[in-house]
Amino acid sequence: MKRSILVAAFVLLFPFSLMAADIAAQVYDLCEEKGGTANCKVAVDIATKALAANPNGYTENWVMAQALRTYTDYYKRENKPGWKELCKTNGKKAMGYAEKAISLKPDGVEGHFWYGTSVGTYSDGVSIVTALKEGLKNKTQAGFEKAYAANKMYNKGGPMKALGRFWSVLPFPLKNKKKALEYLAEYSKYFPDNAEGQVFYGQALIDSGKKKEAKDVLEKAAASSDKYYAAEAKKLLADL
Repeated sequence: MKRSILVAAFVLLFPFSLMAADIAAQVYDLCEEKGGTANCKVAVDIATKALAANPNGYTENWVMAQALRTYTDYYKRENKPGWKELCKTNGKKAMGYAEKAISLKPDGVEGHFWYGTSVGTYSDGVSIVTALKEGLKNKTQAGFEKAYAANKMYNKGGPMKALGRFWSVLPFPLKNKKKALEYLAEYSKYFPDNAEGQVFYGQALIDSGKKKEAKDVLEKAAASSDKYYAAEAKKLLADL
């Protein structure tokens, strides 16, 4: 009886805390577990309503960035018409929500992580070179490094994978093959069966001249049920 009274009191005092946690769980399930544009669109709608109810909530802002960024990433993966323009528009919006989250909680892993990934989505729309000209390199790097330091296992090892990819895709002379390989090798130890991670790791191995190791990793990705990254793996294998 006493516990019920305490729970009821907590709900009355901190209603947004409970709602935010529930919203985060729903969006995670739709975006990270189920995936696809249809599920992620539902996640965007859920996040939009939650943010409207509490526009200054830390969780509501990073969840909005997550939903918008992940929806757009799947839109690109599914090669839907106008995906580049959507990456540009939604990537920018998601960056804004993530920045708001960072301002609300500077030491939170979520804001920093989703900011960096949102820059990646934006770059898909405008090109990496354009993003670099806009001065986004240092902020993205700092965001991923802070997320890694706070919790490298967040979002199924997202900070490890993101940092590895970050150093891998930068153009010369900013590209750092050694760091890319280190982060992606670390990620692969924890998540050896992730097709996206395998493709990123395989690319980093190729860049470092380790073609035999790359072939082994990419062959696993090519056999994955993830159609998008299986196809990407096959493209890399064809060039080996």
